[in-house]
Amino acid sequence: MSRTVRAIIGVILVGVIMFCAISICQNIGATVRFDITDQRLYTLSDGTRAILGKLNQAVKLRLYYTKTAARKAPDQIRYYNNYYYFVEALLEEYARASRGMVSLEVIDPRPFSGEEEEALRYGLRRFPITEEENFFFGLVLQTEFGVVKNIPFFSPERQNFVEYDISHLIDTAMTREKKRIGILSSLPVMGEDVSGYMAYLRQVQGQPPRPAWTIVRQLQQQYAVSKVETDIEEIKDVDILLVIHPTDLSEKTLFAIDQFVLKGGRAIICVDPRCLAEMPRDPMGRERTSASSDLNRLLETWGVEMLRDTFAGDRSLAIPASVELGGRAEQIIGFLSLPRECVNTDNVVTANLNEVRLLFPGVLRKTTGAEAQEGDVQNEIIPLLQTTSRGNTWTAQPWDWVRINPERLMSYFTDGFEPVVMGYLIKGRFKSSFPDGVEVADESGEEKDESKGSDETGEGEKATKLLKGLAEASTDCAVIVFADVDFISDMVAYRETVFRMKVAVSNNSDLLLNAIGDLGGSGDLIGLRSRGNFRRPFVVVEEIRRTAERETAEETAKINAEIAGFEGELQKILSSAKRGEENIIAASIVKKQRELEVKKRMAQRELREVQLKRREKIIQLGAMLQNLNMWSAPAAILVIAIVLSIRRAALRRRYVSHASDA
Repeated sequence: MSRTVRAIIGVILVGVIMFCAISICQNIGATVRFDITDQRLYTLSDGTRAILGKLNQAVKLRLYYTKTAARKAPDQIRYYNNYYYFVEALLEEYARASRGMVSLEVIDPRPFSGEEEEALRYGLRRFPITEEENFFFGLVLQTEFGVVKNIPFFSPERQNFVEYDISHLIDTAMTREKKRIGILSSLPVMGEDVSGYMAYLRQVQGQPPRPAWTIVRQLQQQYAVSKVETDIEEIKDVDILLVIHPTDLSEKTLFAIDQFVLKGGRAIICVDPRCLAEMPRDPMGRERTSASSDLNRLLETWGVEMLRDTFAGDRSLAIPASVELGGRAEQIIGFLSLPRECVNTDNVVTANLNEVRLLFPGVLRKTTGAEAQEGDVQNEIIPLLQTTSRGNTWTAQPWDWVRINPERLMSYFTDGFEPVVMGYLIKGRFKSSFPDGVEVADESGEEKDESKGSDETGEGEKATKLLKGLAEASTDCAVIVFADVDFISDMVAYRETVFRMKVAVSNNSDLLLNAIGDLGGSGDLIGLRSRGNFRRPFVVVEEIRRTAERETAEETAKINAEIAGFEGELQKILSSAKRGEENIIAASIVKKQRELEVKKRMAQRELREVQLKRREKIIQLGAMLQNLNMWSAPAAILVIAIVLSIRRAALRRRYVSHASDA
């Protein structure tokens, strides 16, 4: 066989080997993946993996994105392309982590096609691009049992919570029954429960039954809502407990709430140092229900407390209240409007809120032992609502509530130096506030019940029993605490239209619905983190641009000052012109104008030079990075080749020396 034939065969074999190696590496690389992004954008959270691990039925995800139309659409549509690739890659991670339980299908709905009709039927949002083209970017989930849920549109504003939205979609699709919400309140938030005949009689008498709060009616449309009595021994058949203005609760009820939370139940607690919503009064005008409420017996064990008779204030957040409080429109230090800057944008409960109104909110702070609990892996305390750094606490006198005087209340307040917190999310494994149980009256009259640890007292005394429960939670718990009750009442959260319809005036109802939606998911869902931003800034380029802009600003200010001086001289010449001297003045003006134009051209040339310097620095940086990317691989190959050649030469010399010795 000639040398040429051997060389040709060698080249062919090398090509076959390279092709096989590439195929093998591609197959191996499909299973081996590394997330080298700064904020681990493509790594699923532990909560998501736990949700996927519990799937008991196949889930089909259908991602609708108008890819073909987006390529030739305007810039505001093409902007979504990068976000689409990010969402698609994240959904592929869901499919890989589910071990075959989740399948992904990417669909490009073309005009007048069946895919476009499906997207519309599933409720995805569409945005017209042309008369025929529509833009879609949404997700549809389908289960084996016919459950269909969707994300109508992937908005970049929620890209930090895209993993939460997808995981929430999967988690809620597995539960077909409505979540059960129990409301425990000292206020008539659920309205008066009267028969139809009694309601008719009271309507005729001009005293119609008090209706349920608007927020409660909203909850009844989405959840199974039931009333929890304020004197209850055990809370059952409830997924989420909503405690509103708890006043004078017995130890038995406190123990029931405590055990409900320790057993994994979710709770939203609204307490208030001064509640103004629907305080019932007796014929003498005295309040039947206490205007203040707290649950510190439980909250302090969980790591926070509400200060008694103390309110949060902030001058920059105080707004007038004329309709709500029946007075003239004056700023009230206790009526606060929290903007987006005062809510936790890193938590899904408050991330998308633009305004939250609070009426005389209380002050929440971590208890003495909260730092130790917060340092523990099992306990975390997250602020949700707070004032600005100028917020502070203030107190009022009892007579201030007979007639509210905004000016006098404002005089009680002084600016502070740090935010005041009015809402917390607490999660972890809590301890019981009643580790030894609680002794309550035995109303059953039965004999001693060993299973409940009952203990009857002597004859002639009222029988009691000892209720025992968990001393510490065995699963993760989650509680959200707000130091205000009025924020979900009709007087603050809604206004009535001319058609007697309730319309939300802020994001107060959204806040409560978000909290219920977040707690309504599994514990794994609550633990999901906020994802980082997939658009990373060019820090060095931005710094170069800012430096150049500062230089440009100085030059521009100097030039504008010169131009203003010349224009002032021109105006002075015009104002001092006398009749009969128009020709002289006109010649002088033309001369000054020419001088001004020359100065402007010189200034513009200087500005262009500064901008050119800025562009040169950025272009040099880009060229350096391009060269680095271009030559890094060849340089690495060259280094490896040199190292191998040196090693080969060393082995050859060693072989020759051994051969000569032999």
